[in-house]
Amino acid sequence: MSEVLSPAASVQPPKVGFVSLGCPKALTDSELILTQLSAEGYQTSKTFQGADLVIVNTCGFIDDAVKESLDTIGEALAENGKVIVTGCLGAKTGEGGGNLVREMHPSVLAVTGPHATQEVMDAVHAHLPKPHDPFIDLVPGAFGEAGLKLTPRHYAYLKISEGCNHRCTFCIIPSMRGDLASRPVGDVLKEAKALFEGGVKELLVISQDTSAYGVDVKYRTGFWDGKPVKTRMLDLVQSLGALAEAHGAWVRLHYVYPYPHVDEILPLMAQGLVLPYLDVPFQHSHPEVLRRMKRPASGERNLERIQRWREICPELVIRSTFIAGFPGETEEEFTHLLDFMREAQIDRAGCFAYSPVKGAAANELPGMLPEALREERRARFMAVAEEVSTARLQRRIGATMQVLVDSAPALGRKGGVGRSYADAPEIDGVVQLLPPEKISKTLRVGEFTRARIVGAQGHDLVAVPV
Repeated sequence: MSEVLSPAASVQPPKVGFVSLGCPKALTDSELILTQLSAEGYQTSKTFQGADLVIVNTCGFIDDAVKESLDTIGEALAENGKVIVTGCLGAKTGEGGGNLVREMHPSVLAVTGPHATQEVMDAVHAHLPKPHDPFIDLVPGAFGEAGLKLTPRHYAYLKISEGCNHRCTFCIIPSMRGDLASRPVGDVLKEAKALFEGGVKELLVISQDTSAYGVDVKYRTGFWDGKPVKTRMLDLVQSLGALAEAHGAWVRLHYVYPYPHVDEILPLMAQGLVLPYLDVPFQHSHPEVLRRMKRPASGERNLERIQRWREICPELVIRSTFIAGFPGETEEEFTHLLDFMREAQIDRAGCFAYSPVKGAAANELPGMLPEALREERRARFMAVAEEVSTARLQRRIGATMQVLVDSAPALGRKGGVGRSYADAPEIDGVVQLLPPEKISKTLRVGEFTRARIVGAQGHDLVAVPV
């Protein structure tokens, strides 16, 4: 007969020791942290004994308070060994120019300043995984903390910020969604990890302006996996790339404005940490049209920037969107755009004929073009875009590429459909997979296969799984 465990013998929830020092404002911070710990199923205690780790909320106002805080940290380290420090002392600089707490107690697990509930919780999660959470873990089909997704299970979108600081004259998004609001970097990476652990093989990073991530919070330092991470594009992409690499997955970047600091991302693409793919909404090429659009970044330098990107990462694929027939656009300005397309060799391009949007500032600009002319220019643009794209696809023939399988009826015995690193779902082309040459070769949705490119059809490639 099997042994029945009594409730007392069941696994105890992890215990966090907590010490709160300082003023009432620090006390309210402690209350927030303790509430969150309890909500997530942690047991809390006022003592160090028997705790799995200890949090010390410090004061750094006067010398006596600093001494008391440092002494308490030392005591917690001596009795427990695993200590997270938060509060005002955590924000102080030491005589050596570094963080005062780390200078005095280098073995602490993490240090944050005041009002840092999420950063403290990130550090706790990194060193003491949280207990079972019935509100998340038991949702059927969910990816843990990432929740439910409407995409197929092998790819998912990861939104890193909301809103936008730009005031492009054709756009009303800021009036609907507000100014840029970046998500805490720890939250973003936590969601990414849950998605990868749930089987996602392609993470598509989205926002209104991915390059501006962290601008609104002055690139504030957050915490992830027990380490400080800045809230900025480069640090986020590095961390996402490392997570993806550990799970054999892809990271694809969308809505990347061509600011100079984007250059820092290209070496990561050349190393294979993230896909060598950039979705850059150029919208136009002529400086005067860009000025009327109130577009950010210097449009005149975009050709140079693209050339530099491709020097760093020759495999780079660029997708973009453009507007034809913007108010006041002359034939000369439109021809400039067509020349840019040919010279920049944009791999994937979409184009909208300008259409007035209620509430957009561009409605008041002089020189509104007739609808027929706007549509005619859109058609001319797409003809050039297809000419460029087709020529670039032809260069793939003979190459062997990694393909993520999206569809594979009967285990792919009659072929299937997938995408290479050059193809974002639903907006780019696909790789039409022919029946494998080997009878033993099978294809499964959500898995990668190697495929030899044997042809191109329109915006798509044709390949044989190998």
